[in-house]
Amino acid sequence: MIARFITSCIAEQIRLAPDKFITVCKRFKDQVLLLEEPLRGVAPMLTAIRKLQPSSEHLTALHPEFLLLCLLSRCYKAGLSILEEDVFEVDQPRDLFLFCYYGLVASQTVRFLLLHCLASLRGNNLFGFPICHYNRAMISIGKKWFRKALELLHNVVTAPMSTVNAIAVEAFKKYILVSLIHHGQSPTNLPKYASSVAQRNLKNLCQPYIELANSYSNGKIADIETYVEANKDKFESDNNLGLVKQAVSSMYKRNIQRLTQTYLTLSLQDIANRVQLNSPKEAEMHVLQMIKDGEIYARINQKDGMVRFLEDPEQYKTCEMIEHIDSSIQRLMTLSKKLNGVDELMSCDPLYLLKAGRERQRFDFDDFDNVPQRFNI
Repeated sequence: MIARFITSCIAEQIRLAPDKFITVCKRFKDQVLLLEEPLRGVAPMLTAIRKLQPSSEHLTALHPEFLLLCLLSRCYKAGLSILEEDVFEVDQPRDLFLFCYYGLVASQTVRFLLLHCLASLRGNNLFGFPICHYNRAMISIGKKWFRKALELLHNVVTAPMSTVNAIAVEAFKKYILVSLIHHGQSPTNLPKYASSVAQRNLKNLCQPYIELANSYSNGKIADIETYVEANKDKFESDNNLGLVKQAVSSMYKRNIQRLTQTYLTLSLQDIANRVQLNSPKEAEMHVLQMIKDGEIYARINQKDGMVRFLEDPEQYKTCEMIEHIDSSIQRLMTLSKKLNGVDELMSCDPLYLLKAGRERQRFDFDDFDNVPQRFNI
């Protein structure tokens, strides 16, 4: 009955009473979870979001509920249309946190972990912003969108927090692992704009992952495999063993990429020896996969088993590349306009000006050179 109501209701009328509509939709989500049939709620919840949104750039309170259903039903493709949209407006800023995290590790989501995190966040009154970003990051990892997942996880761990919460801790663990997979290294320190609570506590709560990153930086497969085996139970209990194995596997790629910076030609046998692979055939499979993924440029001579490393063949002068660059420039210009608009709104916000005035008394006037010109006297 609720599903039929969501499908047949008129969007303009729903937006006149959004709180009641959101309450009904959340009750609907709770019921499908109680029946252990989350797939039944995916399509109606997506319809509800579209009817509640003034535009596709608007984040509603139903976004994290929808992504949670996508994760529990393993219906990841349904969430892609939501994940690909840029968010510039938020109904409740606290709702953005979970939205990012659910966007992250769909392939490793375990119901117990999600419910544990949700319960922890409700207790800390931080149920919104981190959960939204965590949801998005979960799905991004499941789809192997590691660059996007890093961006979302970064938002989670650097979000303002007065106390450490379960989502931030889980996000930082995955932030380290995804950094190793995507960049071949993990961030040594959180940025300065992260909360002092996060900077003081997250590393201490994620010590096995910090040590894993340190072992990874040595570039020795045997050492990291020994460490993973010794801490396998810990990684498995965190539901991160799959990501840990991907991080270990990525070390082979990093070692092969280092070889391209030193050698022009190298035999498959030499690659296997230097990268610590079992055979030339295994080295060949790794090189072929990296060529396919565009991670290296090389050519394999099947007759003598030699690999020749090449320069990037892209000349950046084709029509397709010019169109790609132009679209990127246009997107950046649009984003710049939006940022300028937000900056102007903040500069006129009474609460912001009041807080800035209080902070001004604690510092010298030289620390406030970037105050907008309109407020200069």
